[in-house]
Amino acid sequence: MRDLFAARSLKPMLIGVSADAFDSRDYIYELKMDGERCVAYLDPAAQLTELRNKRDLKMLPKVPELADMHKQVRKKCILDGELMMMVNGRPDYSAIQRRSLMSNKFKIELEAKRSPASFVAFDMVYYEGEEIVHRPLLERKELLAKNLKENERVALSRFIEEKGVEFFRLAKENELEGIVAKLKDSIYIPGKRTKDWIKIKNLQDEDFVVCGWIDKSDHVSSLILGQFQDGKLIYQGHVTLGVSGPDFTRIRREKRLSGPPAGMTVPRGNEEAYWIEPELVCVVKYMERTAGGGLRQPVFKGLRTDKKPEECILDI
Repeated sequence: MRDLFAARSLKPMLIGVSADAFDSRDYIYELKMDGERCVAYLDPAAQLTELRNKRDLKMLPKVPELADMHKQVRKKCILDGELMMMVNGRPDYSAIQRRSLMSNKFKIELEAKRSPASFVAFDMVYYEGEEIVHRPLLERKELLAKNLKENERVALSRFIEEKGVEFFRLAKENELEGIVAKLKDSIYIPGKRTKDWIKIKNLQDEDFVVCGWIDKSDHVSSLILGQFQDGKLIYQGHVTLGVSGPDFTRIRREKRLSGPPAGMTVPRGNEEAYWIEPELVCVVKYMERTAGGGLRQPVFKGLRTDKKPEECILDI
């Protein structure tokens, strides 16, 4: 069997369900991080740090300030966690996504000094030459805490037991994204969605396919959004985006279509749209879905490079 560390091919385990806050002795509760999921391959003996996102893209060129992460572990390991950037004391998803889309090495190095990224580890799946995916979560957590040496750039995700309702209330009071409940004895199943991990969200945010845009006044555009259902792209409304930023520049570069993506039905009001190949994914925060299938008070959070369009599933 090929060594998991040498293969560098771990697919992160994914949350499989959403729910309301609950209390249980069988679960632990962690904050839901507002960052980019990332797997860290760390070997202090070989002085090796490698970071890969969910699409297996190498992320260290985007966050060179984390090149010495291997110094923060005692033994060779694979960590699962979140790449994050803090803005005004809070995790800022759009900030880490902007960094992910940068390609100019000089500008990236400037940003690394001005606004450095961090890595928050919440799981460990490989330790000292052994895959530990079949060990229960709390055992993996204990090994992780012993192996990781925290500093200003690398941190350990804290958790509490039993009191999920109160923990969620605190997250909501502080306007954080929410919490995640994890079954204490759950094993780690790479690349699979599991109901052993439960998302409890305060602010609604979802991933959408960018299908096109409509030019508006005052230097803004209205992006046309979609999600897949049974293999078909379904219209999901609009979100406003300024036209002067790098995200819209990236969108404008996509291949144009003569009409909506194949099979997608759109309502009236989209006659002046510029349609593009449905290849880009964005994150949108909103209050709730409308009766007509759109989004109430949507806010564009950024493009993301770690997710494929077909992974944007309509789940209602």
